[in-house]
Amino acid sequence: MVIALKDQFIWDSWYVRDGDVWHGYFLKAPRSIGDPELRHFNVSYGHATSTDLTNWTHLGTTFAPSTGPAWDDYTTWTGSTVRGDDGLWHLYYTGASKAEEGLYQRIGHATSTDLHNWTRVGDGLILDMTGPAADLYEKDHAAIWHDRAMRDPWVMRDPDGPGWLMYFTARAAGVTEPNEGGCIGFATSPDGYEWRLQPPVFTGGYGQLEVPQVFEVEGKWYCLFCTAAEHFSKDRAEATPGGPVSGNHYLIGDSPRGPWQVAPDFLDGDLPCRRYAARIVDTGQGLVILGFADRPDGVEFIGHVMDPEPVEITPERYLRLSPSLKAAE
Repeated sequence: MVIALKDQFIWDSWYVRDGDVWHGYFLKAPRSIGDPELRHFNVSYGHATSTDLTNWTHLGTTFAPSTGPAWDDYTTWTGSTVRGDDGLWHLYYTGASKAEEGLYQRIGHATSTDLHNWTRVGDGLILDMTGPAADLYEKDHAAIWHDRAMRDPWVMRDPDGPGWLMYFTARAAGVTEPNEGGCIGFATSPDGYEWRLQPPVFTGGYGQLEVPQVFEVEGKWYCLFCTAAEHFSKDRAEATPGGPVSGNHYLIGDSPRGPWQVAPDFLDGDLPCRRYAARIVDTGQGLVILGFADRPDGVEFIGHVMDPEPVEITPERYLRLSPSLKAAE
């Protein structure tokens, strides 16, 4: 195990490098709650640092839900961290409120000078299902799904010009099969502070595409996501050799704006689920994948971030786990 705490459940994580030091952020909840399914509403962020992505120094809690009535007083879920043009570090995060029983997710923003102490920008809220593009999304909680999804923001500089791009987990409007409605939501910003909701960049195949991460390798673009076997659409399930699995997969495209296509072979899946909510990190010497240990025996939730494992780019420009790794499983 790489990021683990004896008294905490740990799940989704993300990483940013500052000089020679990696900063890892992760969702955590006290194991004293008993049922790990309760972790989602007993959540805070942990923070740890490393120089090799393997040995970590834990720095404690770095962010948590707001106190008192607020749009983010129930949860602070998965986010991403980048350095802005203003020299500050920017945290983009998922929030939900007690007043709405956590059913409506929105996206928030905080800044820091030291990557540990964060201050919300205003009340934190920067993006909701509003504006002309909102009608393209499932913008109200629908009976066919368990939440109004707008979470897991991944923010990056726009490689095609000034400004910033945001990708997030959402659901598209007007899709009759629940497991066809998952989409990768999209927003743009000129400065990282003011955001405009845009149409989804990808829809279909799954009920939800969680924890997106968009990155480029040698001119090809990849959008990593995770999903569960029970969230494959009928057509996607039938087209998947061996049937649906739970884990980490990806889209592939020629531009960060798409068009995106689902890669043919599921990248990192098992049934029951071995690793979930993964990130692919470029170490400078190659790509590695990090994600949390889920329920590999189908019963016990493990709840720590697993060791980094190598990822390769095939001659056809697809991602795959190291063949030597797969042979050892």
